[in-house]
Amino acid sequence: MKKEIKGNAILKKPEYPGGIKALKAFIARHLTYPPEALENRIEGTVHLRYGIDHTGKVTDVKIIKGIGGGCDEEAVRLVRMLAFNLEHTRGVRVLFHKKIQIHFRLPVERPVQQPVQEIGYTITPAKKTTPETSRPQKSYTITITYS
Repeated sequence: MKKEIKGNAILKKPEYPGGIKALKAFIARHLTYPPEALENRIEGTVHLRYGIDHTGKVTDVKIIKGIGGGCDEEAVRLVRMLAFNLEHTRGVRVLFHKKIQIHFRLPVERPVQQPVQEIGYTITPAKKTTPETSRPQKSYTITITYS
């Protein structure tokens, strides 16, 4: 007979406050692309392994797979800023280990728009009279200038 597993684990895993969406938003908000990586057009994914101590602070960050160009150091800086919620450790000081991937993608370059040429125009009324009618006809002269 199998024993039914209940949802109450002895030790609960650490969670980022707000969940995975909040973690992704934090990374997107605080990630700064290294200037060296921008110059050399380096992009890719940095794989990291880190520990979370009994207080929820990140310790012992190690790079599993890096891409260079300053991206590795930026990923380590970013992971060290994280803080997790720990619940129900039952007084035991446990070190949890997690893995994370930080993606570095070059910003999309948008084409520079050419300035719109200004077009000036003037309208001057010119009165003409036709021999058929005694009434004057209205006509206009339009002058367009480009600058």
